[in-house]
Order: sequence, then structure tokens, then C-alpha cells
Amino acid sequence: MAALQLLVNGLALGAAYGLVALGFVLVLNATGAVNFAHGDWVMAGGFVAIALTGALTSILPVEFAGGGAWVGLLLLPTTLVVMAGLGLIFCRVAYTPLKNQPPVTIFVSTIAVGLILSNGINAQFGGAPRSTPPLFGAGQFSLGDLVISHQSLSILGTAIILIGGLGWLMERTQTGRRMRAAAQDPEMARAMGIRVDRLIAVSFALALALAGAAGLLLANQFFITPSSGGALMLKAYLAVTIGGWGSLRGAVAGAMLIAFFEIGVASLTSQPVAEGLLYLVLFAILFARPQGVFGEAIGHRA
Repeated sequence: MAALQLLVNGLALGAAYGLVALGFVLVLNATGAVNFAHGDWVMAGGFVAIALTGALTSILPVEFAGGGAWVGLLLLPTTLVVMAGLGLIFCRVAYTPLKNQPPVTIFVSTIAVGLILSNGINAQFGGAPRSTPPLFGAGQFSLGDLVISHQSLSILGTAIILIGGLGWLMERTQTGRRMRAAAQDPEMARAMGIRVDRLIAVSFALALALAGAAGLLLANQFFITPSSGGALMLKAYLAVTIGGWGSLRGAVAGAMLIAFFEIGVASLTSQPVAEGLLYLVLFAILFARPQGVFGEAIGHRA
């Protein structure tokens, strides 16, 4: 039963990490550049959710605002919309003016945005750990010794819907096919009349929407501070490296592996030991399989 409990906990954590990693890969594939602010955007998503919680509570009628379930139900879609809008602004400010410059220029611009986010949020909210409300209440139910919180189910359900929706968009729609074509060969896509710049902006919007969902879900169980972005960025980078650089499916698989490893090792030792061993495993994977465990040929990724 203990193993089953670890499995449930690992699935919930891996689902949230998967949302983080997917957002990271979307921008990577669209631009060919690493968004070093992605972890800070996940952190910002948590604080956007905190701010929206107060706004929704004040707007909703008393009989609804008093029930956390109503706030949680409205909080997720509202956070997604706000973060998607911020993604369009982020693209316009940090990528579009620099898209013809060397990649290092974009790296620096994303780092600068990350620093602005962490310091600005620290000035606005303070450095104390904060948490977001649960989506469907803070209860739990038990099956023998197995305890499953409502929030864990919310994380799994939300991640399945968002990851499945992204997969449907990328595989089954004309927009998704154009996004994949633009990511694989932007010059050829432009020659075929595809509006690559617009699709890149859509990628940024989707990436930050996923980051916002991850921040909302993670901040409920693990708290969040303005300095949380660095650790979240590393998780995304590790998931992509393990799963295969540029692969959406690999990013989710890598995120799941990281979560199961962390949960399993931490249950036997401690969280710091789990973190340290995770990087040793990463080095081993890079030596044995540089393209990642689930790495795909560039022509078939996404």
C-alpha cells in the first residue's frame, strides 16, 4: 500500500512538472532559443492565481465566495487567460525585437525578464511563502491506508485535460500542423505562406498558460516564493534533457520520471539527497544517451 501511495503522489507531482516542461518545450521549438524566464513565469502564475483569488472572492456573491469550490472552478480558466495574455506581451517585448539577433541576445533578454519578475513580485507580495487555494476543496478520501487528496485528483485531471488538449491541437488541427511545420523549418514555412511570427506568438501564449496552470497547482501543495523560479526552471530543463530535446512527449515522460525519482528517493532518505542524486542520474543519462531517454529524430519531434 505504501508503494501505491508513492505512485499516486508521484503521478500528481509528475503531472504538474509535465505542464512546466511542456511550456518550456513549446517556446524552445518555436524559437530555437531557451527561455530562461520560464521558471519565473511558473512562479508568476502562482502569484497571478493568488491575486485573482482575492479579486474573485470580492466579486462573487457572498453565498458563492464563501465556498472555495466556486473560486477554484473560476480560478483555473481565469489564470489561463491572464497568463496567455502575458505570453503575448512577453513575446512582443523579449523575443520579436530581437529575433534576428544572435541566440545569446534572446537568452539574455529572457534572463532579464526573469529577474524583473522575481524582484517585482517580491516588492509587491513580499518574500514569505504563499499558497493558492485548492481547485475543488481541501478534503481527501481514503481507501484503506491509501490517502488521496482532492487537490491531487485536481492536478491529475487538469494536467490530463491540458496535455490532451495540447496534443489534440498539435496533431489534429491545421493550426497545430502549421506550428510544427514552422518549428521544424521556419524558412520553408514562410515560403509556403505560413505566418510564422503569429504562430510563435501563439506558442508563447500557450507556454505561459501552461506555466500559469502549473504555478496554480504547485503553489497549493508546496507553497511558492518570488525566488522559486530557479528551481522550477531546472525541473523543466532536466525533464527536457531526459525526455529528448524538443520532444513534447519526451518532456512529459521526463517530468514523470523526475517526479517518481524525487518521491521515491525522498521517502527513503530526504529531499536534499533526492535532489543531489537526480543530478547524478542526469549526468549518467547524458553520457549513455545524449539525445535523452525518449529522444526523437529532429524531423519527427513534436
